Amino acid sequence: MTTDIQIRVDDLSGAQTQALVSRHLAGMHDSSPPESVHALDLDGLRHPSITFWSAWIDGELAGIAALKSLDADRGEIKSMRVDDRFRGSGVGRALLRHVLGQARLRGMSSLWLETGTPAEFLPAQRLYESEGFVECGPFEDYSLDPFSRFMTKAL
Repeated sequence: MTTDIQIRVDDLSGAQTQALVSRHLAGMHDSSPPESVHALDLDGLRHPSITFWSAWIDGELAGIAALKSLDADRGEIKSMRVDDRFRGSGVGRALLRHVLGQARLRGMSSLWLETGTPAEFLPAQRLYESEGFVECGPFEDYSLDPFSRFMTKAL
């Protein structure tokens, strides 16, 4: 488990961050048909309703995550991604717990997320389940989709 992870708000202007967002989007398109890809691009992640964080270890970008405010009480986790070099090191859990903490500080009562169903998404699903997320139906503008799994957690 990596212990020295620095998580900070990120304005998406850095080359490392932009490259990881790009890899994240490419990975989503590699594993799902276009109509089933709900990941946001750089412009989408810059929306005022979204706070974006990056995680750093010894000056290296280790992961990213975002929180979208759906309304005053609910938030959606977006763009959770750990750089391949840091998978299995605790970065994903640290980012997820950071987002959970920030949502609680904002007074949100629940968090929601959409993740994929292909095998590549099993580690993410297990992480969310281990932190108390449970399966639910589509929320907001999502629809039932065999490539999507929807989860929520009361805070």
